[in-house]
Amino acid sequence: MRVIDLGADFRLKDPADYQKWYGWTHPHPELLKEAVYGLPELHREEIRNARLVACPGCMATATILGLAPIIKEHVIEPERIVVDAKIGSSGAGNVPTKASHHPERANGVRPYKTVGHRHIPEMEQELSLLTNTKPDISFSPHAVPMIRGILATIHTFPKKQLTPQDVWKIYRSMYGQEPFIRLVKDRKGLHQLPDPKVTMGSNFCDIGFELDTHINRMVILSAIDNLVKGASGQAVQCLNIMLGVDERTAISTPTVYPA
Repeated sequence: MRVIDLGADFRLKDPADYQKWYGWTHPHPELLKEAVYGLPELHREEIRNARLVACPGCMATATILGLAPIIKEHVIEPERIVVDAKIGSSGAGNVPTKASHHPERANGVRPYKTVGHRHIPEMEQELSLLTNTKPDISFSPHAVPMIRGILATIHTFPKKQLTPQDVWKIYRSMYGQEPFIRLVKDRKGLHQLPDPKVTMGSNFCDIGFELDTHINRMVILSAIDNLVKGASGQAVQCLNIMLGVDERTAISTPTVYPA
């Protein structure tokens, strides 16, 4: 039997992290080492032969994909990474509450779990595999009045002055052949940088950036549909890889924008 789990039970490798971040003791820690983190852009070959795949959290997906290329190239200060995520009401978890109900979220922006969010250890765990050095990620999500989608605004601080050409080269070197990564940074048009509305209904992750020469800051924008690349679409992508078929099968649908 081969299992693709969309829950959080097997995402973390260290059993102690479940006690720290989730508040419970893992009943089967022996399975954590076997489980493969189900992010194809980082673990495609491991997923291919895996018996147990743990699909990432939706906000972790957006953040990791936005950061992975620049973390891998050691061009930013790993101890200074600040992530501000905005998420629609469909990403509010599997237990309904008044606060998660869409009408309650309408016409407002509500910060929640601003420190100690349980997706942080996923981000640090997976990004540390690219450099063998654990980054320090400050992460705060916000509930916003949209039904689906995530936008992660990631503030990083380069070790040296970067040009746009430098950054394009870094992202293209890692994602140039990835079927579900789109680099978005247009000079003109309505959507010059990633917007989760444009990913709606698709398995794409749209990534863009801006360089702030005033204080040598690089802002990375990463947008996904939390119900597709952040959940079921990513699971199907992993399934396709495990079956040895084109990983785009059944999930190559373009966005339904405008919706």
